[in-house]
Amino acid sequence: MSEPQDGTMTNEALEELLGFIRDARGFDFTGYKRSTLGRRVQKRMTDVSVTSYQDYKDLLETSADEFDGLFNTILINVTSFFRDPDAWSLLQNEVIPELLSDTPPEDEIRVWSAGCSSGEEAYSLAIMFAEALGTDEALRRVKIYATDIDEEALREARSGLYTAKALEPLSAELRQRYFEQNGTQYIFRPDLRRRVIFGRHDITRDAPISRLDLLVCRNTLMYFNVEAQTQISERFHFALRKNAFLFLGKAEMLLNDAERFEVVNMRQRVFRRRAGDSGLPYHPAPIKVRSVTGPELHSVVRTRQLRDLVLDAGPTPTVALDADGVVVVINNQARIQFGMTTTDIGRPFQDLEISYRPVELRSLIDQAMHERRALRINRVERRISEDIQYFDILIQPLTGTSGLHVATTISFTDVTVSTQLKSEVKRVREELETAYEELQSTNEELETTNEELQSSIEELETTNEELQSTNEELETTNEELQSGNEELETMNEEMRIRSEELDEARAFLEAVLTSIAAGVVVLDNKLRVKSWNRGAVDMWGLRADEVLDEGFFDLDFGLPTEVLQPLVQQCQATRKRCGPVSVAALSRIGRPLKCDVLCSPFDGHNGGVVLMMEESRSDGSE
Repeated sequence: MSEPQDGTMTNEALEELLGFIRDARGFDFTGYKRSTLGRRVQKRMTDVSVTSYQDYKDLLETSADEFDGLFNTILINVTSFFRDPDAWSLLQNEVIPELLSDTPPEDEIRVWSAGCSSGEEAYSLAIMFAEALGTDEALRRVKIYATDIDEEALREARSGLYTAKALEPLSAELRQRYFEQNGTQYIFRPDLRRRVIFGRHDITRDAPISRLDLLVCRNTLMYFNVEAQTQISERFHFALRKNAFLFLGKAEMLLNDAERFEVVNMRQRVFRRRAGDSGLPYHPAPIKVRSVTGPELHSVVRTRQLRDLVLDAGPTPTVALDADGVVVVINNQARIQFGMTTTDIGRPFQDLEISYRPVELRSLIDQAMHERRALRINRVERRISEDIQYFDILIQPLTGTSGLHVATTISFTDVTVSTQLKSEVKRVREELETAYEELQSTNEELETTNEELQSSIEELETTNEELQSTNEELETTNEELQSGNEELETMNEEMRIRSEELDEARAFLEAVLTSIAAGVVVLDNKLRVKSWNRGAVDMWGLRADEVLDEGFFDLDFGLPTEVLQPLVQQCQATRKRCGPVSVAALSRIGRPLKCDVLCSPFDGHNGGVVLMMEESRSDGSE
């Protein structure tokens, strides 16, 4: 009995961790498959040496940078240009020509790449449409929206920079036509790049992009559970125009969606949106207004009072805004359902809680006003304590006789009962289709695992080859080590002999320099003292340890060194012996003397010289 309890506790801890991530960073992973999600989170926990979900939650609370590492582990960004060539070939040769023939030449072509990762898929779409329409026509008509939840992947996608290896799936002609070399990488051509709009978008929570001709979402749905997949497919149905195309990954299916999508090619996962109301533009009839005077006034006032009573007693919660976004109507059901009061009339809608909860309505109202069509959001979830309500929300802009926007109505249809009934029906259907769904789920799991292990397989193959060669190398290693030891012993003996020879040579050179009565000074190419013999010590009174590595012309002793600078510079320039030069100087005891200085080039230091200083004989005889 202990094992099930441990498993239950682990599941609860994982759910608590997912709730914390959602509340802290706005990333809602609750719709992801628990098997895949748990495996990815465990991998990250192993990387940071954490054993429990609670400890990992504590780590996330104390280290904001750890969120980036976790998201990069969960969000597997495996993509490439024209991935699965057979599927892209079908899209290019059959789907795109039909799409273009059904679209008037002056209309814009709207495409959405959902889950675009680092951008290869979006740029593949841009290349495909440029090839089909011609570059100029594609620049004029095609607009591609590319979205993902991973900000780091989006930054890479926006740069449009790719390595030569990433471009290998493209032919040389396409690489030359659509990419320009930028250092060691290649950048997508700027004019087409401007037709691709990248942005962060969560397909499980955010409102979908609308009026699409083509929606591409490949190898993304397979990470979500059945409930999340159903909600996402509903959003996709809303986003697509009538008869528009949906392109999924090879491990993904549209289960129980035959009423919304028809199959174009099951093998390559291409579907077409069936006709429906959610994707069709809606233009409300203009409101007609006429002035009222005289005896009609009382009747008009009475009519308006009756109309207000009917509206207030309506079964559907309704809120109306004027053109400035100020609340002008809140009916009785709206006050009951959402806790609003008549004092909220006259307040800006954006100040009310209902404007952003249970769903963000402000941006949708702006969209409806801008596009002049009604927007419908189905099955919006609203939590009240432990209870859950579902609403279908209709945002309907109203136009006056002048054609200008005058008001907006927002109605909330309670579909909790029907949603629960649908869920029950769906549960029964799922029981009948359990075997098929399990098979499909297994296929998706295998596809996910295949992507995770793709790089590991290559590493294992490389390791296998290395082990084979290592076995062969081990057979000769002992012999090589034995001969290496013998060579080391020989080298040690040679080094010992050479060390003795160097010691003898050093002693010999020191003896030679010491035995020379004249002062000998060796300067390097920067005119620093590298050698100062006994004769120089006796002549000038400075010890060798006092002058080594010091600038010769910076030394202060009986010889006026500045007189010798022309001589040294000439010797450095000509690399020939110069002098001797006779210089008046003072010995170490202050006795005046004439010193003959001879300068010779020294090959031991590139640009160095040797100065030989000797007291003039004439002075010596005196």
